[in-house]
Amino acid sequence: MQHSHEALDRPGGLAALTTLAPLRHRDFRLLWAGMTVSLLGDGIFLVAIAWEAYVLWNAPAALSIVGIGMTVPMIAFLLPGGVLTDRLDRRRVMLAADAVRALAVAGLAALAFAGLLRFWELVALVALYSVGTAFFTPAFDAIVPDLLPAEDLAAANSLDQFVRPIALRLAGPAVGGSLVAVAAGAAFAVDVVTFAASWIAVLAMRPPAHPRHEAHEPAFAALMAGLRFVRRRVWLWGTLLSAAVAYLAFLGPTEVLLPYVVKNDLHASARDVGLVFAAGGLGAVGAALLMGQRGHPRRDVTFIYGTWTLATLAVAGYGLATAAWQLALACLVFNALEAAGTIVWATLKQRHVPASMLGRVSSLDWLISIGLLPLSFALTAPVAAAVGARATLIGAAAIGGAVTLGALFLPGMRDVEGAAGEAAISRAAAPSATF
Repeated sequence: MQHSHEALDRPGGLAALTTLAPLRHRDFRLLWAGMTVSLLGDGIFLVAIAWEAYVLWNAPAALSIVGIGMTVPMIAFLLPGGVLTDRLDRRRVMLAADAVRALAVAGLAALAFAGLLRFWELVALVALYSVGTAFFTPAFDAIVPDLLPAEDLAAANSLDQFVRPIALRLAGPAVGGSLVAVAAGAAFAVDVVTFAASWIAVLAMRPPAHPRHEAHEPAFAALMAGLRFVRRRVWLWGTLLSAAVAYLAFLGPTEVLLPYVVKNDLHASARDVGLVFAAGGLGAVGAALLMGQRGHPRRDVTFIYGTWTLATLAVAGYGLATAAWQLALACLVFNALEAAGTIVWATLKQRHVPASMLGRVSSLDWLISIGLLPLSFALTAPVAAAVGARATLIGAAAIGGAVTLGALFLPGMRDVEGAAGEAAISRAAAPSATF
């Protein structure tokens, strides 16, 4: 971080670089700084959890159960998290959620250092961590438009996807692999420190207060309003449902079997797992830089589905790879394409969803998209046992890619594109058009 931000608003400052333009705004700089530090810790956490799960129980079922422990609490609490995000101070929701996550990781660190960590305790603390994530995620998604003018949202999403892979998939896993090689407790302890730094940054923010139009509306009625909003827009419900099916097909196998293949098929180390994840980070960083400079594509829905389809097909590379560098290449391609589509998707939501509804729509986005993940994790181990890890990964890519591409052709899916989409932005901004 720079010690002075006085030059950010001058001609030739950050405004000259489209991707960095949102950093002109103080509160977004704080959010961005806290997010960067926290994501670094999350990258460390990913490697530590994956490796420690297999240390405690060296079978594909181990990480499947951990994955279920992470997704089920998130699914259970995402909708309450979205409702609270639209009714309360979003900054305070983020602070409380991160405090819960820091406590869960601190418990893992303490047990690991003492040599007392057991598998069921790992799963229980991961579940607590996931509860915090269920409240943090919609609050974070919804607060960004509160901090920035509309013209900076696309650049902010590119910046997010630039920082996220560097910290989460590049630097974090690389550091995490080295720390886990020393002691898993050290990796968890460093993650706790990153949560503290992020918490301080968010605490220092002073976002503007925005009225919540449904402040006195019953929580269930507010939730149903969010569901109606999504149901009336094909680009929303079609994307969420297709993502749910695609994630059922490929995300469980990817999360569970990639570390398993590295450890048991290639006979590599935790450091190699970190390097494979880091290659994915490089791909996403490159995509974010490119998207930040090119801006939002006119045919945004077509672009989203094209990149996501190709990304899903790239998962087959995990099943075909015979060396760690080939896994890294597949991870790079997957993350580059996934990041490009995600940047455009985030901007599409922020442009077409009213601010008073964004927390609920974000929580529904996450809920419906990941709703079948526990089943995906549960099915991965028996399917891999029946047909093999590599065949499972190749089949997952084929099924997920077909589902994703097929959703693009739903009637009305692309109505939001182009001139019609720009007109819809102004209609969505009116509260009367929302219900």
